[in-house]
Amino acid sequence: MTNIAVLVSGGGTNLQALIDAQAKGEFSGKIVCVISSKPGVYALERAKLAGIPTEVLPPKSQDPDARLLELLEQYNIDLVVLAGFLSILGEEVVKRYENRIINVHPSLIPSFCGKGYYGLKVHKAALDYGVKVTGATVHFVNEIPDGGAIILQQAVEVLTDDTPESLQKRVMEQAEWKLLPRAVALFCDGRLKVIGNKTVII
Repeated sequence: MTNIAVLVSGGGTNLQALIDAQAKGEFSGKIVCVISSKPGVYALERAKLAGIPTEVLPPKSQDPDARLLELLEQYNIDLVVLAGFLSILGEEVVKRYENRIINVHPSLIPSFCGKGYYGLKVHKAALDYGVKVTGATVHFVNEIPDGGAIILQQAVEVLTDDTPESLQKRVMEQAEWKLLPRAVALFCDGRLKVIGNKTVII
């Protein structure tokens, strides 16, 4: 059984997609804890409703990376899933869990990604650029923001009357909520192999 920690910072819609997928038996692992970078966010409520233990990281001044590593060891975590987690993980965390941390990003990487591209900012950038297609990417996490090996991508059409909010909603519904459970399932089944900076599905 793959022990999974889901890291969150906000409302937890991607977390909910994972909770629902787990309930349907779509992947063989188990979400054993939900860790938030902020107290009081609705993602923590979603976890509690699903009977999943929750933890809150301390403020940056109190070394959240050290506490995160403690929690990951305490819960015997095999896979870390960043689901709307807005903090950048420290080098030690990334090294210790190399090719065991995955993130979902709301664009087709390498477009509209990297430092400063998160949430609605990504969708606003896509609309400002005038792209006709956007989407979402699930990738492994390395020391470069959004720079790790890509696991899965899904394209989503951009409509002429889109706002950042409407585009965000469609990308979540058509791409993020489908890709993330699928990537978790592939990891749990041992079907992901990273060669260089490319992921091979075996």
